[in-house]
Amino acid sequence: MTLTIKKKWFDMILSGEKKEEYREIKPYYNSRFDKCLGKCIFVNFRNGYSKMAPSCVCIVSVSFGTGKLEWGAVEGKIYYVLSIHEIKSLSNMRKRLEATK
Repeated sequence: MTLTIKKKWFDMILSGEKKEEYREIKPYYNSRFDKCLGKCIFVNFRNGYSKMAPSCVCIVSVSFGTGKLEWGAVEGKIYYVLSIHEIKSLSNMRKRLEATK
């Protein structure tokens, strides 16, 4: 499964600072996450829509819950919570690494 996320959140996931990603409870995500609740799955987080967008494949578990404000959640709102356990691989990171030099 591939999910697009903003640069801020992508960078926080890579640094290990952000341990969860949130998705609203909507029909689009219900069809993708309901069968994954309580299980570990692979998710490809992409920072952008281009073919060469930086991405990372992570092992995540899916549950329902409220999120942390500092990680982009709205207070008191229930989300699909994707708990990030491990980053398995990185792709298209050259551009990202060059920007930090």
